[in-house]
Amino acid sequence: MSDLSAAPQAAAPKPIQAKPLKHPGRWVSATILLALFVLFIYSSAVNEAFGWPTYRAYLFDTRIATAALHTLALTVLAMLIGVILGAILAVLRMSPNPVLRGVSWVYLWIFRGTPIYVQLVFWGLLGHIYRSINLGFTEISLEETLKNAFLLAVVGLGLNESAYMAEIVRAGIQAVPEGQIEASKALGMSWWQTMRRTVLPQAMRIIIPPTGNELISMLKTTSLVVAVPYSLELFGRSMDISYSLFEPIPLLMVAATWYLVITSILMVGQFYLEKYYERGATRNLTSRQLASLADAEGKLPGNVSVHPVPPQE
Repeated sequence: MSDLSAAPQAAAPKPIQAKPLKHPGRWVSATILLALFVLFIYSSAVNEAFGWPTYRAYLFDTRIATAALHTLALTVLAMLIGVILGAILAVLRMSPNPVLRGVSWVYLWIFRGTPIYVQLVFWGLLGHIYRSINLGFTEISLEETLKNAFLLAVVGLGLNESAYMAEIVRAGIQAVPEGQIEASKALGMSWWQTMRRTVLPQAMRIIIPPTGNELISMLKTTSLVVAVPYSLELFGRSMDISYSLFEPIPLLMVAATWYLVITSILMVGQFYLEKYYERGATRNLTSRQLASLADAEGKLPGNVSVHPVPPQE
């Protein structure tokens, strides 16, 4: 009988060394895109049609800077109207009263079903339709009010935006599980306490991202208020200057630069605001769950924390 103890033991298997797949196509396409981008930048820099001297002369012109402030004022005021009125319309849409639901539905149908440019033209012509309001015992003149193009632009933009914000707010509120609302009521919370402590903190995670997008979209939509007509905002003022210079391209570039800077600042603010409302949404995963998630998504999500798998007995 052979001595089994003298037999050589099998060598332990070497650990598997995973090597990432090579993607030469990605590098080739990236190189081509980079070359095209550099070529575009160079051709734009040497193209006299862009009028770079005029662009540099008017980029920080006081009239352009003032117009940018008017654009920001239009954006902020219109969004305030949109958010407040949109929240009211969202509550009406979820009301058990069929009349209130019907009024809200008709409002959304009109303002979401017609182009914003057409609405702004209508607001600009409102002074020709309503000159005064007759209350029977007195008559209120509207001529001076309806001559204020800035006010009409704000109202027109805000009412249109409220129709979209109503659906955003309604979606955020309805995304909160009904059980949490019932639990808050069981704890003795009032309706306002339930909304403030339970519903809104969770709904804001859904409401904030599209609201930030709507704010950025509103900033660019202000360029349409020339339909009112109101031409003291960024696009209208740039075009007024370009008409006097007969150089529309450099002034369009000036307006585009200001829009890009302002939207970039708003995007950074939106990012940190979303981070603020993501608090408490961290997902706790084991290492096995993390491996499956990383394999599926290609990267680790920012709201994931790792917990070691408990040892098996």
